[in-house]
Order: sequence, then C-alpha cells, then structure tokens
Amino acid sequence: MSQNELFPTPSLKANEKRAELAPASMDAWRNFSKTVFQEGALPEKTKQLIAIAVAHVTQCPYCIRSHTKQALRKGATQQEIMEAIWIAAEMRAGAAVAHSALAIDEMGDEK
Repeated sequence: MSQNELFPTPSLKANEKRAELAPASMDAWRNFSKTVFQEGALPEKTKQLIAIAVAHVTQCPYCIRSHTKQALRKGATQQEIMEAIWIAAEMRAGAAVAHSALAIDEMGDEK
C-alpha cells in the first residue's frame, strides 16, 4: 500500500491469510456470499444493483468496485448503476433527517 492510498489493494495473499487464520469462517463466508447472490426470487442483476446501493451506504470501496463489476457482468447498464447509487444517497440522507427526531426529543420543549 502506498502512502497515497487509504485502503490496501485487494490481493490473493490477503484472501489466503484470511483463510489461513480462520478457515471455517472463510468457507462459511464464501458459501453464504455465493448462496445470497444466486438467481432466486430476484434476478442476479437486481441483487448486484442492491449490493451497489448498500455498498455506497456502508461506504465500502472494495464492495463498490466488486459489485459494480459484477452488475455490469450480469447486464446492468451504467444508468441502472447510477440510479442505484442515487437511491443509496437518498436513503442515507433520509436516515439523517429521520434521526433528527432524537435531537428534537432530547431538546424537549426548550428553545
């Protein structure tokens, strides 16, 4: 990782280290991920678009890159991907507005 990078570049070596340190957990994770993204009630493309939106809300750069690549492979258009990102932005902003109720409650009737 260079000093200009905030996150290390994903690597096979890092994946191998994760598997070495916790092989059962890594196997379970891989199986879970594989299962969740299989075609089901939702098409694989839709699942990848959902993952892109969630990745933007959770702000995971690795997930953003990975699921964008997968969505494109599953036939998503650039426009569909951007719409998913805008949905994520609205949901994140909406959560901030909704959580203002906590501050309003804490302030009570004081002005």
